[in-house]
Formats: sequence, structure tokens, C-alpha cells
Amino acid sequence: MSKQQILRLAVAQLNFLVGDIDGNADKIIAACDTAWQQHRAHAIVFPELALTGYPPEDLLLRADLHQRVSQALAKICQHVTGIVIILGLPLRDAQGIRNAAVVIEQGKVIAQYYKQALPNYSVFDEKRYFIAGDTACVVSIAGIPTGITICEDVWVEQPTRLSKQAGAQWLINLNASPFHLDKDRERHDIVRQRIHENGIPMVYANLIGGQDELVFDGGSFAMDAHGTVIWSAPPFELGLFYLDIVADVAMVQITPQPVSPALALEDSVYRALVLGVRDYINKNNFAGVVIGLSGGIDSALTLKIAVDAIGAQRVEAVMMPSRFTATMSREDAQAQAEILGVAYQEISIEPAFEVLLAMLKEEFRGLPADVTEENIQARCRGLLLMAISNKKRKIVL
Repeated sequence: MSKQQILRLAVAQLNFLVGDIDGNADKIIAACDTAWQQHRAHAIVFPELALTGYPPEDLLLRADLHQRVSQALAKICQHVTGIVIILGLPLRDAQGIRNAAVVIEQGKVIAQYYKQALPNYSVFDEKRYFIAGDTACVVSIAGIPTGITICEDVWVEQPTRLSKQAGAQWLINLNASPFHLDKDRERHDIVRQRIHENGIPMVYANLIGGQDELVFDGGSFAMDAHGTVIWSAPPFELGLFYLDIVADVAMVQITPQPVSPALALEDSVYRALVLGVRDYINKNNFAGVVIGLSGGIDSALTLKIAVDAIGAQRVEAVMMPSRFTATMSREDAQAQAEILGVAYQEISIEPAFEVLLAMLKEEFRGLPADVTEENIQARCRGLLLMAISNKKRKIVL
């Protein structure tokens, strides 16, 4: 490298819908246009399997999915010019399916990388679908040798070591790393370990959004060659974020940018719950939410999460009193609903409870009342909520 090179990188911390390949492609194209036209970024990186959404699971076993992926990739290549794209997607070849990243420049795929470390523990089941790669991918972007890895690759030593041996002067890691308590610290620790082994900086680009039981919190970041976090994106926030990578004959450096402060434990848990609820409702096309409101703390917190997730206008609260319900509970439930501005009604379960007790009278003759009667009340409430859910296409929380 004879003179200083500057590469402006856009990190696309975005939310993709599993299986919506056309919609995801449109979102990718729009992000590329924004990064290039408004910020003159040289390159943009998307999360792991962004084109299909993560995790695509058994959709990967369908032949038509791979046809749609090929068509969407061609569409992206056709519509995007001026910016280099690092994109996560599945690729199928004669050996099988790969968890891959492609590098696109001027409408052509100039390089591709196959994920080497396939996680097969906890929520991950990648060995069911994918064949592991075994070689590095180093591509010149704006004249800077750039190594590409994917998610689990940084949790083991070999993939980043192979990238460094192949000439990479910095690394981009595409991720779909789900949230759990203290996950940001774990990510920083493991990336810092890889950097200490190889002595080159890294950008960690992570997915955001909820998918079934998983929540992806974003929290993308960059570390310099000493393992210091020199930029991080706000967790649980969508956006395109920009970094300048400066290279000369001696080294590659990432220009420091603001580092978002770490969230308190309670705040991170609450945001994960809100994001997970919002995406489960919206991605599964529920009209809204119905909640059995008791006046207690548990249902009150659930109500607040629902309102923060999808707005008060899509939330319905139902108080279902019985002969045992205290006046204070009814008053508290109504007050909670009024404070949050949600639709509220009372439906007594007493008529249904009486009918069920009458139906069971002979079966229960001579037996004392116990938890059985309590459970019958709970089931009456569940029946009412599920009826409202079915009729109004609202999910029960």
C-alpha cells in the first residue's frame, strides 16, 4: 500500500423478516442507496443471513427458497452501484447449503465466504442445514485487504487466524447473535481475544429484531488493534452507522466514533421484552393484544410492555372478576387501563363458574373445596381470552 487509503463503512443494524426475501431485498437496496447517495460510503455490511432473515431453519430445505435467493441477489446486483456490499445469505452448491457472505461490487459478486464454525448448541441448529467452509476470504475494498467472517467464527481461533494469514489487515464479522443477560460483555471479551491473537482491528455487525423465541439486540461495535472498543451502536435501535477505516503502509486504523453507554440490566431486559413482543405480534400479523388484567403487578407489567411494543390503540384489557375478587383489584385494574389509555372492559366469570360447578356437583360430592375450584376459575378466564383472541385476531399475553 503506497499511500493512505480511507474507506467509509456503513454498518446496517437492521431488522429482517424470516422468509420475506423480496421484502428483505428491498430493505437492503434502500439501505445501500442511503449509504451511498447521502453519506458516500464505500461499503456497507449487513448481518448474517440478512437476505432470508435469521434463523430460516427448515425453509432452507425448500428448493424454491434458493431460487428466490438467487433472484433477489440478481435484483440487488442490478439495482445497486457505487457501493460495495457485504451481504449474508445462504448459498447452495453441489456439496450442500452454505451459511455465506458475498461481496458485491459494481453489480457483480467478486468474492464469497462460507462460515467455518457452525454452532449446534442452545438455540442453534446450524449443522442440520449447513456445510462448513474451511478457507479464508480476503478482498480488497477501497484498496484495503479486508477479511470476512461470520458470527460463530470469532468464537473459535482458526477462522480469524486464517484471515490474518491470507493477508487481511482488518476484519468484518457478520452476526445474528441473540440477546441474553450480559451478552454485550461476552461479545467484547471474545472479540478482544481474537484481536490479541491477530493484532488487527475488527468491526462486529449484529442483527436486530425478534424472531419467535429469539431477540437480537444489535449492539454492533468496532475494536481497534489493541482490543479497545472505539465505537458501538445503540442496542435495540435500528439504523445505519458510519465508520472511517484509514490505512497506510504501516497499519489499518478505525477512526473512533461515539461509544453508546451500556444499558443497566433491568433496562436491557425490558427493551428485549418490548422488542420481542412487538416483532412476534407484527411479524405474525396479529391485529393486537388482549390481556387478562387482575389489578396485580404481573399483569400490570405485561400491559405496559404491550403498550410500549405496539401502542395503546392495539391493546385490550379485560378484567374477569369472580365471587372472590376484591373490590380493590377491580379498581386497580381499571386505573391501570385508564393510565395507559387502553380499551377496558369487565366480563364476570361467575355465570360460567356456577355452571361448571353444577355440572361437576355429583362428581365432587362429599369432597372438600380445594385448588380444583381455583383452577376452574383460571380456565374460565383462559376460555374467555382465547375466544376474544380467535374472534378479533389478537394474541393473548
